[in-house]
Amino acid sequence: MKTEPLTTEMVPVRGALVAVAFKRSARARRVSLRVDPAQGVVITLPARASRRAGLALLHAHEDWVNERLEALPQALALKPGAIVPVHGLPHEIVHLPTGRGGAWVEAEKIFVTGEAEFLSRRVADCLKRLARQRLTAMAAATAQRAALRPKAVRIKDTRSRWGSCAPDGTLAFCWRLICAPEFVQDYVVAHEVAHLKHMNHGKLFWQLTDELTPHSAAATAWLASHGAGLLRIG
Repeated sequence: MKTEPLTTEMVPVRGALVAVAFKRSARARRVSLRVDPAQGVVITLPARASRRAGLALLHAHEDWVNERLEALPQALALKPGAIVPVHGLPHEIVHLPTGRGGAWVEAEKIFVTGEAEFLSRRVADCLKRLARQRLTAMAAATAQRAALRPKAVRIKDTRSRWGSCAPDGTLAFCWRLICAPEFVQDYVVAHEVAHLKHMNHGKLFWQLTDELTPHSAAATAWLASHGAGLLRIG
């Protein structure tokens, strides 16, 4: 791999301890710093750069980092009583410790059975299952309208993109997309299906995307405003 995760450690930033993830990248030419909605503070180091160089960059930009951390949406833990969006609609997590059946969505609630220590994983698995069912069906239907066919559809725990299209025709989607409104799901699916024919973002690609969905502008604006919040779920 060209990029590999290093250790995450707690570093003081403006008087508060902040989790900082260090990543080593053979492709990086210089030390870089970013604040990611899902991972928090990320420092990328070139092959021969030291951890000290990364910390120096962080401390030189503490105000910038602090401002962006404060601007991040609050993380949404999957726990009893939490309100989690499904298709953009609020659903309350209801714990049924003595019940059976795993986790399921019903009447704007997410019911989950079993011991509390497994609740978060079971809710996430439930949402991933819903995402797989819905997005696979949407991709097949959308591709059929364009006389295209994906090789496969995968659901992933991606943190940097909502969807992707591999050169072999495999489509992949972030499971948290199931939390977004349906018109956003429609746009992301259409966007990736269009890549089955046009592996670029040229004029023909956007023409096909607009033929497959009327929601490009609205969905793009919604993701720009609310996408970071979805990445903080779970």
